Amino acid sequence: MKLKPEEKINIEELLENLEDYRPRRQGWSWRNKIEDQQLGGFVYQESSENLKNNIPLPAARSFGNIDPQPGPVITTEIASGRFEDDIRRMRMAAWHGADHIMVIRTAGQSHYDGLIEGTPEGVGGIPITRKQLRATRKALDYIEDEVGRPINFHSYVSGVAGPEIAVLFAEEGVNGAHQDPQYNVLYRDVNMYRSFVDAAVAKKIMAGAEMLQIDGAHNANATAREAWNVMPELFVQHAINAMFSLKVGLPQDRIALSTVPPAAPPAPDLRINLPYAIALRELFAGFRFRAQQNTKYMESSVREATVTHTLNLLISQLTSADIQSTITPDEGRNVPWHYYNINAVDTAKQVFAGLDGLKDLLELKGEGKLREDIRELKERAVLFLEEIIKVGGYFKAVADGFFVDSGRYPERNGDGISRELNGGVAAGTIYPRAEDYLAPVCDHYGYNNLPEGTEKPCTLIGTCTLHQRDKIDYIDELDEVDNVRQRLSANNAYRQGNLLKPEVEWLADGWLSTTIFLPIKENIAEVAALEIAKKMGLKNAEVIHKEIIHPAEGTLVEVKGQVDFSINIDQLEIPEKEEPLPDEEIREYIEANVLRVVAATVGEDEHSVGMREIIDIKHGGIEKYGFKVTYLGTSVPINKVVDAAIESNADAVLISTIITHNDIHRKNMSKLNDLCIEKGIRDELILIVGGTQVSNEIAIEAGMDAGFGRGTHGNDVASFIVKKKQGEI
Repeated sequence: MKLKPEEKINIEELLENLEDYRPRRQGWSWRNKIEDQQLGGFVYQESSENLKNNIPLPAARSFGNIDPQPGPVITTEIASGRFEDDIRRMRMAAWHGADHIMVIRTAGQSHYDGLIEGTPEGVGGIPITRKQLRATRKALDYIEDEVGRPINFHSYVSGVAGPEIAVLFAEEGVNGAHQDPQYNVLYRDVNMYRSFVDAAVAKKIMAGAEMLQIDGAHNANATAREAWNVMPELFVQHAINAMFSLKVGLPQDRIALSTVPPAAPPAPDLRINLPYAIALRELFAGFRFRAQQNTKYMESSVREATVTHTLNLLISQLTSADIQSTITPDEGRNVPWHYYNINAVDTAKQVFAGLDGLKDLLELKGEGKLREDIRELKERAVLFLEEIIKVGGYFKAVADGFFVDSGRYPERNGDGISRELNGGVAAGTIYPRAEDYLAPVCDHYGYNNLPEGTEKPCTLIGTCTLHQRDKIDYIDELDEVDNVRQRLSANNAYRQGNLLKPEVEWLADGWLSTTIFLPIKENIAEVAALEIAKKMGLKNAEVIHKEIIHPAEGTLVEVKGQVDFSINIDQLEIPEKEEPLPDEEIREYIEANVLRVVAATVGEDEHSVGMREIIDIKHGGIEKYGFKVTYLGTSVPINKVVDAAIESNADAVLISTIITHNDIHRKNMSKLNDLCIEKGIRDELILIVGGTQVSNEIAIEAGMDAGFGRGTHGNDVASFIVKKKQGEI
């Protein structure tokens, strides 16, 4: 199977022969960084290898469509509940620069005492099953080929079945995973002793598969009442898991600390978060860092979340990040829409490109308030560790509620998470090994009475699944109704047929969103917005964001809803895309037929950049072909444009109209057409209009010959004029 950029990924073909699939590689891959890489006319100090297929940032059209890739690995996090749709989202994200695909597990899976099979839909995540993993890793193999870069697949080794999941991940080519026994204890109420025993086994397996381990200390940020106060505890949590992982056998450069800036605006973001970030990196030099954006204070405003994330990215650039997570800024609405995944990846790419070389321009102060705050955080963390030892160790400290307490240590507010020493899920399930214990399994943790000279324990039973995949028992579907083939069958007309529906999460889910401003107070606006959505024909409408612009003057409301109709693609009238004439053909025509053009930005509009790009020779405008251009400037009355056209005996008139208030752009177009008719010159002139809100349809309705919107270049306009003069249009 080979993906073609112009074709959708074929999920049915992907699912064929899954029982015979073999992962292409195991272990984690970092980006190939390139120092002083030249792209376009710029030199990037901290970029990585370019993609074979990519979608650059929108503004890249002004920079030769360059798409500089940042140095850190870029994460996108997915949890739609349907892996067949997640695969499509992964492909989109990879084209935008993501190379770390993190699939969120269901919360309930932490309490399963074994592996689950089949492909049931998840709630708040997606079940981690062998089939789901295998199909996803297989898809990522093909996506790797398409974009030309290794892509890391990631999930969670947690819960009561952690060791079993670790084996599953090792078998199926998963490249990285969260593994932190403290996460199990604090947030899943798994018995603390059982959690650490399981973690030792799981970490050993992960080490053998060369997986990257990411810890879960950042969760204290998300759960503490005042997250900015738990910074000393976060260092302690990182230290416990990092040292435990080293003792088990994970190499230091395969251990990543998941760090989240604990504060967000309107708090003084940098003043709190920067000392924390520096202290963390100094305390844990030699480990890897996975920087994740703050979600604790994420509300429903995508704009607000994006600004906070941009500040977080500034901290990543000022300090360091081996992996940059991009939690979707829509998470505050609990709406996992795929274009927000893409927006988040693009935000990271854009900020890193914009801040390239920042540390050569700025130097963090080596003394003063910054260093004092860093030292204080370190001291508080050391004191925290010393008290843990004093009270009897980590387990006793958890029982006493030391962790996730919102007090700034040594202050305590008494709101920490407390767990019973002998309580929680799977309590009392640890059994001591017999003195003659022998386990013929690889990547085994703890003592094992192997026969002398045994290099691979599994040779005692022939081999194991980590060395011979034929021994893996692959189970396909268990539920006749809730399975991927049924879901694919239900939307086949949308995947392989001619029907089309909007989507934001699953194919043909019919969801869309609309933004409404209502000049009324909040409580009325919310109800009114839902009524508007109802009258628009949207089903299951919900308000996903509301923002008071003024208590009396108005409220902004965003509403999501579903449509219950489909569009038949075959019945759409798709206009043929006009291909511009070759430059040489345009130039030859102008040499033989001198063409004069009058150009102006009209009305009260002061915008000039767009018009200058269309006409100026230095911007590749129409002057380069030999057009004789009379440029009248900005805020030019329509009658002056027409008079100039008459005086210069012009062949064409180009007007630019950016302002659209009260439909002034349409009025200016109509006025130009009417005045030319009144003066008796309409048949002699080619009338062309351009602007960000202009379309060809709008322009023709207003009497123009053509309209050009965003992305127009001089050759497009020149080609149209020449074709029109030649009678081809």
